[in-house]
Amino acid sequence: MKKIILIISFIFIYTISCAKQNSIVNEAISINMGPEPKTLDPTLNSLGSASCYILHAFEGLTKMDSNNTVQPGIAERWDISDDGLTYTFHLRTNALWSDGTNVKAKDFEYSWKRSVNPSVAAEYAYMMEIVQNAKEINEGTMDYNELAVKAIDDYTFEVTLANPSPYFLEFIASTGIFMPLREDIINTYGDEWTLKPETYIVNGAYTMTERLADEKIVFSANKNYYNPNEQVAKKINFVLMSEPNTAMSGIKSSSIHFSALEPPSSEIASLKTDNLLVENNAIGTYFIELNITNNALRDKRVRQALSLAIDRNYLVLNVTKGGQTPAGAFIPPTIKGSNSTFRVENQEYINNKTYLANVEKAKRLMAEAGYPNGKDFPVLELKVSPGIYVLLGETIQQMWRDNFTVYIKLLQEEFPVTLQTLVDKNYEMARMGWTGDYNDPMTMLEIMLSYSGINHTGFSNADFDNLINIAKTSADNDVRMNAMKEAEAILMDEMPIIPLYYRTDLFMVNPILKNVVLSPLGRHKFNYCYIEVTKKTNR
Repeated sequence: MKKIILIISFIFIYTISCAKQNSIVNEAISINMGPEPKTLDPTLNSLGSASCYILHAFEGLTKMDSNNTVQPGIAERWDISDDGLTYTFHLRTNALWSDGTNVKAKDFEYSWKRSVNPSVAAEYAYMMEIVQNAKEINEGTMDYNELAVKAIDDYTFEVTLANPSPYFLEFIASTGIFMPLREDIINTYGDEWTLKPETYIVNGAYTMTERLADEKIVFSANKNYYNPNEQVAKKINFVLMSEPNTAMSGIKSSSIHFSALEPPSSEIASLKTDNLLVENNAIGTYFIELNITNNALRDKRVRQALSLAIDRNYLVLNVTKGGQTPAGAFIPPTIKGSNSTFRVENQEYINNKTYLANVEKAKRLMAEAGYPNGKDFPVLELKVSPGIYVLLGETIQQMWRDNFTVYIKLLQEEFPVTLQTLVDKNYEMARMGWTGDYNDPMTMLEIMLSYSGINHTGFSNADFDNLINIAKTSADNDVRMNAMKEAEAILMDEMPIIPLYYRTDLFMVNPILKNVVLSPLGRHKFNYCYIEVTKKTNR
């Protein structure tokens, strides 16, 4: 009997000693969202990648949870008037800034008005036009202090909309200009307030604890945040780099756990095999932005020809290789329409199934514009970011050369550098992408308004602006959708941008990183993450 017991005990001990055990490791997670961000100021930022930093450090009136649904944020509840115009937000009394002071309604009033202050020149100022008087402020006919937002008392914030908006609560959850800010901090430190941990005073789940330019930005759990349950990751080390091969090496060695950089297309198959790749549908489109104030690009026939001469099927099958869909319009297929998606309900404007016919039409258009077979067309410059975009640019360069002897030169540079040249209109053509801020066609179309800070093309069309205004002001959803359909038709005819493909994101992720919350809006959340390693224990 003793022998049997001993044998059973041995089997039990052997089983325990050889079993694989999952161990949750409470250590820093390393995330690569790209190179050094242009700014971490919520009012001034216009980059999706930088929004990820900002939304870990700041929290608005509402927020998105781990299921990407809207939840109360700094406002624990709100009231909406019968006409759908006035929102009264009741703030948490236990919400604190990282320096221990209370978050108050005046912090929201200051921030929202700052975003439309013409002296601040926020690129996203046009997005505040969801609020009453913002449009007039942006047009210069009203003072920015007249924005219809008001701190009723320390913990009550009132907002009056220009028109009822079905996406308002989602919009303010993930867009930087709606985050609260400390007026005293910005007045004291000016433009440099975001550069140091001691001056980057925030109200979100994480606070900056270290920053080394072009190397890393470290966020640690904010001890003053009201909900520690949302701080599973105690430290997030944002590694700053733009070279995909370097990021891939980091993923494989576990020195980096997540990278938002597009992986090298030649490595996609092996990354999938090794379970190091995650695909996520996104609300966005990649395109070429054209400076149509350039003499060679003023004629829309030239712009149309350049667009038609691109084989988008070849790009997604042989260059990007990430499951992207060739774009035949600007609004992506993931965006809602009236009863289905906007793309299902409306035509595409580029037929990607008739490439040879498209090329013939492109040749005719170039000839009509005065450049038969590319004769006398100047050599233009196309700006591209490092990595896959270089190969993308080279492929398009070859297509234009082969189809009508149009030559371009590529300039490779970091995207934040390119972005500044776009703002300054100091460019000819540039690879660009836009990811929506909410799920409505307006999130794509409004960036092309003549006065939008994101419209770098010089495109200005009164009919387009008027249709967008109708869509923004109508309470009838069918009227809104029809207006946006007509607006997109104008945009695709004028072609100040050349759509390439609808966005599908590929992320390099080490499997030991768990609970990444991917967002179709590009506002990915890492606060729920932890490291899980599988190991054997021996006794």
